[in-house]
Amino acid sequence: MHSRRSTRIGPHAERSKALGAAKGGSGASEQSELALFLDMLVAERGAAAKTVEAYMRDLSEFLAFLRTKRTTALDASADSVRTYLAQLSGKGLAATSRARKLSAMRQFFRFLLAEGIRTDDPCSAIDSPKLGRPLPKLLSLAEVEALLATAAHGIEQAGEGSARRRALRLNALLETLYATGLRVSELLGLPRNVLTSDDQVMTIKGKGGRERLVPLNETARKALDDHLAALAANEVHGRARSPWLFPSGDGSQHFTRQRFGQELKTLAIAAGIEPSRVSPHVLRHAFASHLLARGADLRTVQQLLGHSDISTTQIYTHVIEERLRRLVEQHHPLAQAHLTKRS
Repeated sequence: MHSRRSTRIGPHAERSKALGAAKGGSGASEQSELALFLDMLVAERGAAAKTVEAYMRDLSEFLAFLRTKRTTALDASADSVRTYLAQLSGKGLAATSRARKLSAMRQFFRFLLAEGIRTDDPCSAIDSPKLGRPLPKLLSLAEVEALLATAAHGIEQAGEGSARRRALRLNALLETLYATGLRVSELLGLPRNVLTSDDQVMTIKGKGGRERLVPLNETARKALDDHLAALAANEVHGRARSPWLFPSGDGSQHFTRQRFGQELKTLAIAAGIEPSRVSPHVLRHAFASHLLARGADLRTVQQLLGHSDISTTQIYTHVIEERLRRLVEQHHPLAQAHLTKRS
């Protein structure tokens, strides 16, 4: 039997040996199958190192539990999975964490099934833990405009030199983040030449190595132009050219998310907004919510945010529901009559 793993583990003889050991059910083979699964995540899905580490941690804990029950992943039953989840719940583990661990188990068992190591998937009959639907923290349009205006005012107040460069950088970061909805890691990791071929659209490499096109509005382009001009002027005076669009102080690394978060909170205080409500991720939420509130469809917002699954984007459906409610109240004849009576 040929398997997709043959391209990853070398010669057919080695693969056959691995498959035979796995079907024998030894603890060593169980770890081998886990290693092969993790290898598949990298080779076929482009999983990042931190993602692989999370899978390894969650699955290693599950395999350790199975060993205490004198069983393995090769013959574990649905009851084994239910017992493990019940144990996690009894320890007070949050439903979101239990759902994440179950997701890892599902994918692992599907891998074993696809490879012919198991003939069934014990997770197929397991329901995910019920989750609440926490709404993302949101800023109103007026609050975002206040942040942007305060950042622009900060440039005027900064004078010249390094203070002005920092103010231009913060303004460019803020304008770009709100214009694109990028993840903070994507934003800060942008290369200096990201706008070389086209200053209206950026090619973003997101999670799993997936690329997407993200448009830039005129205000964000102007903020970036001003920021880049300040960088170039500083380099004329002997500062080494940095490969990053948003370099750190000495230019050897990109600006850190910790420092960006601190500057955002300082900006929030200056804008009269509670600093605990402001972060790069909150501005990403604001980008998505404000688009939807003005008529953008969910699928478009999914693509702009770089979500691989639209279910992730559906946390914003409350915005769509509110927009639809307003439309009905404004345009439905019976709703208008009801409002007239109330007034």
